[in-house]
Amino acid sequence: MLEFNFIPFPELVTANLRLRQITKDDADELLFLRSNETTMRYIDKPRTNSRKEALELIQKITDGIKNGTGINWGICLRTDATLIGTIAYWRTIPEHYRAEIGYMLHSEFNGRGLMSEAMKEVIKYGFEKMNLHSIEANVNPANVASMKLLEKFSFVREAYFKENFYYNGKFLDSAIYSLVKT
Repeated sequence: MLEFNFIPFPELVTANLRLRQITKDDADELLFLRSNETTMRYIDKPRTNSRKEALELIQKITDGIKNGTGINWGICLRTDATLIGTIAYWRTIPEHYRAEIGYMLHSEFNGRGLMSEAMKEVIKYGFEKMNLHSIEANVNPANVASMKLLEKFSFVREAYFKENFYYNGKFLDSAIYSLVKT
């Protein structure tokens, strides 16, 4: 069974991005991302409603890193430390050499290829450093852009669950994608 150790935190750098640890200094940006209707449109989780809740979320992220149960990178431009998104292996399944990826980006930065750039590095990290065998993504089927992004990286839709998720008074569908290490 795999064991994950994310200490020291593995910062990842690409041509345009720096993927770094999220700290308490990011509370305002994280609050914006997690409360913004456009950013959260397809993320079926409760909105973050206060700076206090953002700080609690940052503590949960930090605990996951310390415990080796998940890793969440803050996405920043290389030239600016301001948090513009997140990408994570937020759920790890070490006994199956598998982790679930999740991501979000400030809508102002959509359409620039930045999430593709982040995804490429995080997939590489998952397979090469974490020794994952497969990566899973659970997508709201209305999020066409996310499904296209996954397919760009050779993720395959393996399942479609009809009304399997109850959120905010509605039953929602889920599309499950996976990428197996080749």
